[in-house]
Amino acid sequence: MITITSNAADHIRNFIAKRGKGEGIRIGVKTSGCSGMAYTLEFVDDIQPEDQVFEQDGVKVFVDPKSLVYLDGTQVDYAKDGLQEGFKFENPNVKESCGCGESFHV
Repeated sequence: MITITSNAADHIRNFIAKRGKGEGIRIGVKTSGCSGMAYTLEFVDDIQPEDQVFEQDGVKVFVDPKSLVYLDGTQVDYAKDGLQEGFKFENPNVKESCGCGESFHV
């Protein structure tokens, strides 16, 4: 299961409204970075039959089955810290992450 905070849901709704279309967002993982994996985030216009769909606060989050293995239990938040703001992932499966926080290992 993937959950999103109400703050993340608000930002996702705003992004989709500004974009003018979209079914929700897709969260996934890809091989990248010094620790092995990195998160991906994109708008969903076309739902894939194999997608797992999680809905919270009126926002749909789509995850492909291969990524769900690494993301199960993750909570997505949207935070602002000084001049930086963006989505933050609290993933209970992460065993270690790189110093820059861009990649992780499970």
